[in-house]
Amino acid sequence: MGTATVIDGKALAQKLRQEVQGQVARLRRDERMTPGLAVILVGDDPASGIYVRSKAQQTEEAGMRSFVHRLPADVREEVVLTLVRGLNRDDRVHGILVQLPLPDQIRTDVVLQAVDPAKDVDGFHVVNIGRLAAGIEGAMVPCTPSGCMQLIKSVRPQLTGQRALIVGRSNIVGKPMALLLLAENCTVIIAHSRTFDLPGECRQADILIAAVGKPRLIRGNWIKPGAVIIDVGINRVDDASDGDKKRLQGDVAFDEAVEVAGAITPVPGGVGPMTVACLLRNTLLAACRSRTIDPSDL
Repeated sequence: MGTATVIDGKALAQKLRQEVQGQVARLRRDERMTPGLAVILVGDDPASGIYVRSKAQQTEEAGMRSFVHRLPADVREEVVLTLVRGLNRDDRVHGILVQLPLPDQIRTDVVLQAVDPAKDVDGFHVVNIGRLAAGIEGAMVPCTPSGCMQLIKSVRPQLTGQRALIVGRSNIVGKPMALLLLAENCTVIIAHSRTFDLPGECRQADILIAAVGKPRLIRGNWIKPGAVIIDVGINRVDDASDGDKKRLQGDVAFDEAVEVAGAITPVPGGVGPMTVACLLRNTLLAACRSRTIDPSDL
């Protein structure tokens, strides 16, 4: 093991879940209100099924109601939209999450934009994206970028003036991550598949977020000594010890990067647990906002 601090996403996520659980208990006691999270799962993708079961279990453990709606892979788009509209009207449901990816016959953007922005706990609706971009209070921040910020701040609380590089420009991680870092007064660069000299860009970054979906893309000699590395990548690769099995691999060559970086997240056990914990927090926030309750008062 090298000199880098390995950021324990599991421990930080557990702390956040405990905080949410305590606030939910007080909300139920003082306001007679139980936050509810509805998840829509279309098809039988094994990985998506595992994620949904985990989310449902953690939702219930936090004292919230969990509503899981499973639809067949060949379902028509209008059926999904009808379900979303019904959940928008359901007072028991404060957060709606559409598990991605959706089958080809369903337009993802149409479904996501049908979700009530106030219940959009994934932060994908254009209203929430616009609020985040404009710095307007009340934006629902996407869960993975929100979790990444907490991981960064756990080892580097003051970010003003830091040079931050995000490798990946997705709407889910890359773009909202850039907005959050800008709000912390970082100098932000987004790199992507057409970036010239990616290794050179990485070597200048004080904070590097890898979210491109390519295993071990970021090598140890690409990293600035002492940098904070947040690895969002979740890639299933063959297990060298057993060719019939798969294991998770990040976008960063961890064994190399840990020798150079100041702090780094592992895969698994880094960003993933924080993403789910932030989903629970967003559901709590949505419930509180539905009654104009300040969560800090709970």
